[in-house]
Amino acid sequence: MTVAASSPRFRCGYAALVGRPNVGKSTLLNALVGHKLSIVTPRPQTTRHRILGVLTSPQAQIAFLDTPGLHARASRALNKAMNRTATAALEGADLAVLVVEAAKWMPDDELALERVALTAHPAIVAVNKIDRVRPRERLLPYLGEIAARHAFLAIVPVSALKAENIEALRDAIAAHLPLAPALFPEDELTDRGLPFRIAEMIREKLTLELNQEVPYGIAVEVERLTVEGHQLMVDAAIWVDREGQKPIVIGARGERLKRVGRSARLALNEMLQQRLHLNLWVKVRENWADNARALRELGLE
Repeated sequence: MTVAASSPRFRCGYAALVGRPNVGKSTLLNALVGHKLSIVTPRPQTTRHRILGVLTSPQAQIAFLDTPGLHARASRALNKAMNRTATAALEGADLAVLVVEAAKWMPDDELALERVALTAHPAIVAVNKIDRVRPRERLLPYLGEIAARHAFLAIVPVSALKAENIEALRDAIAAHLPLAPALFPEDELTDRGLPFRIAEMIREKLTLELNQEVPYGIAVEVERLTVEGHQLMVDAAIWVDREGQKPIVIGARGERLKRVGRSARLALNEMLQQRLHLNLWVKVRENWADNARALRELGLE
């Protein structure tokens, strides 16, 4: 730990990134930390878990918590579990960072704000996707509307995708954390282990490949992870919740599964800086997304 980390002026705490689905919380986490820790797709509700990302500077250590999107229409057990995960992360944080989309306030934004208000935590707003607003002057009335909704400590416009104004957001978050010593070693980025990160990368590539064909009935589980020489050997199961989804995931003559495997392997090689051999199997677990036991076994509850 650095000397500064034990200074009486050092700040440290948990900052929960919360908001409705598809506002860019995961892209924002990755930009804030400077590493890809959360998977990103255009599909709402891609994030299913609480993802920790740690950023340590000489003045502060911020433990960011990326959370599933809060949404009112939570009909399946999986969706309800995701809402519980987001709420629990928010309640356990020192600071709430409400992530909203520039110039676009929706009912689920109101739901997320209500959850923030219930905790009585100090809160700031990250107004994301400002790169989509032209001209920029259109932002001003929207920022005024947000300021009137809650006693936020700060409102920071950002573009997570373009890494615009990210430093200002980091500074605003750090300034409102409690004075406290560091919680994590300065070289620690996340508390998520290698099997989880591998499974998530595979799920990202699957989601991008499948688009709308298999909505949310997919989970990935690493069943075996070994090291042989300088290569990681990974066996992973892709779980679908209906028999009819299996051939969709595999594709004609197995071509789709091969594409997903190759894409995931290349991304993992780059992320881990290590060669990786990946074997994928598609398995059926009927209605796992509505089965509490299956959700626990897959680490989703």
